[in-house]
Amino acid sequence: MRLYIVRHAFAGQHGDPSYPDDDLRPLTPEGRKQFKRFVETIAERGFRPCIVATSPLVRCRQTAEIIAKGVPGCAAPVELSELAPGSELNALLAWTVQQAAEQIAWVGHSPDVERLTASLLGDKTAAIRFGKGTIAAIEFADQQDFASGRGELRWLVTTKIVGC
Repeated sequence: MRLYIVRHAFAGQHGDPSYPDDDLRPLTPEGRKQFKRFVETIAERGFRPCIVATSPLVRCRQTAEIIAKGVPGCAAPVELSELAPGSELNALLAWTVQQAAEQIAWVGHSPDVERLTASLLGDKTAAIRFGKGTIAAIEFADQQDFASGRGELRWLVTTKIVGC
């Protein structure tokens, strides 16, 4: 089983006075375009989640929609309150196991995506940096092995590394 952990694409700066309710802050037009190119590029190289779970905040939903549209056979995104800021790992693990899918993506926020990744790899204190739009692929032997500390980092890639 492969889990992709995704930080939302570029959405401008936190505290932007145009969005007094930060939950409603959207992706920038350039952030959308850049992430779309990124998804198209890595989809050609094997990025194939069939299910995308997303935080209910606008910028994550928009990021998840780009993934769903850019990956052949991917279902429409599913909103999970567990991916909102302050993500709860155990609830996400339980939900993911219920999906019985080979490849799933979680779209969330920093610092949660870093913390979730570190926990799944077995070192809750690891410093893992996720720029906006970064994706990490974590491999598990099978669904019975899908648990905190049991994952293996296969890759972590940014839009800049891919040239988008």
